[in-house]
Amino acid sequence: MGKKISWKNKLVFGDCQNMKELEEHSVHLVVTSPPYFNAPFDYPDLFESYQKFLELICNLAKELKRVLDNGRIAAFVVDDTLINRVKYPVVADITKILMGEGFKYLYQIVWVKPEGYIRISRRSGVLIQHPYPMYYYPDNLQESILIFQNGEFDYKSIPRGVKTKSRIDLEEFRENKWYLSVWKITNVLPIKNRLEKGIAAFPEEIPYRLIKLFSYRDEVVLDPFMGSGTTLKVAYELGRRCVGYEIDLELSGVIKEKLGFNQPNLFGQKLSDFFEIIVREDTKHLRTNFRTQLEKSL
Repeated sequence: MGKKISWKNKLVFGDCQNMKELEEHSVHLVVTSPPYFNAPFDYPDLFESYQKFLELICNLAKELKRVLDNGRIAAFVVDDTLINRVKYPVVADITKILMGEGFKYLYQIVWVKPEGYIRISRRSGVLIQHPYPMYYYPDNLQESILIFQNGEFDYKSIPRGVKTKSRIDLEEFRENKWYLSVWKITNVLPIKNRLEKGIAAFPEEIPYRLIKLFSYRDEVVLDPFMGSGTTLKVAYELGRRCVGYEIDLELSGVIKEKLGFNQPNLFGQKLSDFFEIIVREDTKHLRTNFRTQLEKSL
């Protein structure tokens, strides 16, 4: 295992292309979902081009190679993106980039969302209006969870006591069919006034499974695209240490609320006592910028 370091859980508001706050091999699991490339429901026009998006992933991959411990896992929740009738092969390109940086591509888990909860795209309606060949456009019910490994894992490096504390509940494993390469999980619903309004958040069940399956208690879980803080919330609840990076400072309030910063525990301590908040100069105010752009376009 990597060198042990003394540090609090971290919320870093800054660009994850530079994770200078983390030492080499100090992270034991990465669970993240990069921003969808210029998707209208996430950050439209965030990237000047698709190549700029891939440059971000390339730079991140280099940092992950540095901070992730030997043999450990990086899990990416991603999907191909359709913009103005052009399909961008995000899944294939991220796989290629991570492999090019020296990660081993282990496998792909397919996350299938319930048909009744899909975001209404109306793509399939094209064929209903024009019931002829070449008018087929399917509605998307899935995303990919890509699993990469940083070299070989030394199973003997984990003490027996740590293994015992981190034992996976086999009944839960079987009942919820974690053993399949297809996971049927309800996505975060677009409910009015929900905390993550306007944020493409994934459900807690995804990091819950990944953290249980690929990390031990007290180890460090990293999310370089923190978003609303779902991965960190689940990691902390599962007895892991955690660190997240988020470039949009305007999400700080949402993250703190999701983590329950102002709710004292049984000993009267607030969760904020166990976290260090770092605001760097390279943070941005993305939501204000997008609202301004939207108002100008109206």
